[in-house]
Amino acid sequence: MSGDIPECYGDVCITCSDEAVQVTVVRLLDADLAVVDTGQSMEEVSVALVDATVGDTILVHAKEAIAVVGGAAGGS
Repeated sequence: MSGDIPECYGDVCITCSDEAVQVTVVRLLDADLAVVDTGQSMEEVSVALVDATVGDTILVHAKEAIAVVGGAAGGS
């Protein structure tokens, strides 16, 4: 799967950025991972610390989801 995920570039890099970024969960994967939409690319992140579902908006820092900030059904 990792080969299908584009590299991070510029300000949207949720791996290298010093700030948390809001992204949308597109697909849940095995091993507590998820594919998320950053608005500019798709990236793979860990959702081991949160209870996220497809469509949720999550807060991500260093490729780790740290909070669910919006639910798929319009609120959580």
